[in-house]
Amino acid sequence: MAKNKLIEKLFNLRRVHLSDRNFILIVSSIVGICSGMAAVLLKKSVHEMHHILTHQSFGENFGIIFYPMIGLIITTLLAKSLYKESSVGHAITDILHNIFRNNSNIGKSKMYSRIVTSIFTVGFGGSVGLESPIVLTGGAIGSNIGRKLLMDYKTKTLMIGCGTAGVISAIFNAPITGLIFSIEVILTGVSVANFVPLLISSVSAAIISSLILGEEVLFSFQIAEDFQAQNIPFFILLGIIAGFVSIYFNQTLHQMEHLMEEKFPNRYKRALVGGLLLSIFIFLFPPIYGEGYESIKALLNGDEGSLLHRAELFEGIIPNTKAWLFLAYIIMILFAKVIGASLTLSSGGSGGTFGPALVIGGLTGFSFARLVNLLGLGNLHESHFILVGMSGVMCGVVYAPLTAIFLIAEITGGYTLFVPLMLVSAIAYTTVSVVNPDAPHVSALKARGDYLKGDRDMQVLDRLNINKLIETNFVTVPVKGLLSDLVDAISVSKRSVFPVVSERGRLKGIITLDQVREIMFDQEQQQKVKIENVMMQPPDIVDYGERMTSVMRKFEKEDAWNLPVVDEKGKYIGMVSKSRIFSVYRKQLQRLNKEWVGN
Repeated sequence: MAKNKLIEKLFNLRRVHLSDRNFILIVSSIVGICSGMAAVLLKKSVHEMHHILTHQSFGENFGIIFYPMIGLIITTLLAKSLYKESSVGHAITDILHNIFRNNSNIGKSKMYSRIVTSIFTVGFGGSVGLESPIVLTGGAIGSNIGRKLLMDYKTKTLMIGCGTAGVISAIFNAPITGLIFSIEVILTGVSVANFVPLLISSVSAAIISSLILGEEVLFSFQIAEDFQAQNIPFFILLGIIAGFVSIYFNQTLHQMEHLMEEKFPNRYKRALVGGLLLSIFIFLFPPIYGEGYESIKALLNGDEGSLLHRAELFEGIIPNTKAWLFLAYIIMILFAKVIGASLTLSSGGSGGTFGPALVIGGLTGFSFARLVNLLGLGNLHESHFILVGMSGVMCGVVYAPLTAIFLIAEITGGYTLFVPLMLVSAIAYTTVSVVNPDAPHVSALKARGDYLKGDRDMQVLDRLNINKLIETNFVTVPVKGLLSDLVDAISVSKRSVFPVVSERGRLKGIITLDQVREIMFDQEQQQKVKIENVMMQPPDIVDYGERMTSVMRKFEKEDAWNLPVVDEKGKYIGMVSKSRIFSVYRKQLQRLNKEWVGN
C-alpha cells in the first residue's frame, strides 16, 4: 500500500510540476541509489562471509577446502528450487536477451536472487567475480522501477542502463567507468541527452559506496612512479600476451561449460563434482579462493609473501626470496585461476568473468615484468604492468576496451598510465578479435537468434507476439470427410484456405480453393472424392509461441502468404498470414519511431 502511494505521488508530481526530462533525471538518481545499495550489500556480505570462513588456517580447519563445494551446492539448490532459474551465470547475456526479446522487462526476482546466490558462491570461495551478478541486479532494479512507473520501451531500457552503470560505479567507486560500461556493453544506442541520467545514476551509486564501504573492501591503488616512454616496447609485448591469455580464458570457460553439461547433465551432480575439483585447486593454490583481489593488492604493495599464506604444499618450498621459484608459482596461480573460474561457472556457480579477468590480467602483468627484470632486459615498475595487464585481459575477455581503460585510471586515482592502458587494451582487443570478432555474450545471443543490436527492423518485428496474430476464422474440414464436406465449408467461409484436421483436432494438411475449383461443383465427385486424397501438406508449420523472426524466415523461404499454427502436440490452433503481420508491423514501427526520437 505504501509503495503504491509513493508511485501515485510520483505520478502526480510528474503531471503537475515536472517535465518528462526532469522526471527521468529524478528517477535515474533513485535507480542509482538503489543500485548502489545493492552493490554495497553484496560486496559487504561476501567480504564478511569470507572473513568468517577463512580466519583459521588449513591446518586448524581442514574443512575450509570443502567450502567452495558447499557453496556451489547451496547455490544450485537456491537457483533451482527457490528462484526457478536454469542458470545463474552470464548476466550480460540475460540483460541483453530481455532488452531484445522481452520489451526490456527483467523479472522481479532478479533484483535479489543473484545477490543471494553470489553470496554463497563467492563467499564460500567460488573463484569468480561479483560484477556480473550485480550488473544483472542493477539492470533488474532499473527495469522494474521503469515498469512500475509505466515507462515506454526506450525509457525503460535507459533505466536498465542507469542500473548497470550504478552497480559498476558502486562496486569499484568508479563513476566514469560505470557510465562507459553501460554505454559500451549494455545499451544499443545512446543520445547525448541520455548521458546525463546515466551519469547521475553512476555518481549517486558511487557516493553511496564511498560512504559505506571501507578501503579494505574497495579496490584502489595510488601510483608513485611516472610512466616511462622507453618501456613502450614492453607494453606492446604485454598487449599481445594479454590477448592470448584472454583467448585461453574464454576458450577454457566455453569448453569447460560444454564438458560439464555433457558429462553431468544433472545440476546437483555437476555442482558436487565441479565443487570437489574446485576445492582441490583451491587447496593447492589458495590465492584463487574467492574473487582474488587480495593477491593483486599484495603484489601491488610488495607483500609477496602473503601469496604463500595457507599454501601448505608450497610455503616451505618457495620462500619469496627465491625469485625464479616465486615467479613459477605466480604463473601456476594464473593458470589455476583460469581453471578455477571456469570450474565455478560451469558447475552452476553465480558469478562472472569480469573479476577473474582483472585478477588474471594482474598476474599476467606481474609475471611479464618480473621475468623481464630477472633476465636483466629492463628495469620495469612491476606495479605499472600489473595494472595495465588487468586492463588488457579484461578488455580481451569482456570486449570492452574503454571500460577497461577508465576502470584502471579511476582506481589508481589519475591518468598517469593512460597511454600504456590505451596501447595494451587496443592490442589485446585486436588480438582476440582476430580469433573471435564477437564477445562471448554476443556469440551466445547470436547462437540463440537473440542478438538484434543495430538491426531496428528486426527489433520491431521480434517484439510482435505471434500468439496475438493468429487468425481463427479459417473453417476446418475433417480428414476422413468427403468433398461435399469441403463444399459446405466453402459456402460459409470467406477464406480460400481450409485446414484439414483429425478427430482429435491435429493438423493433417490444408486444401486451397484452387485445388478443387474444377471438381467442386460435380455432384458425383462430391460424394466420391475423399478429402485426404486432395489435401496437401502446408509449405511449413508455425509453432505456438514461436519467435516472429523465425516465422518470417519460414514465409520468405516458402514464399507463402498463410501458414498454420499448431501447439506442442500438433493440434491445430489457427492460421497466421503475412499480410496481417505486415499490417501490425507498420503500426508498431510508427509507434516505436516516436520512442526512438533522439536516439
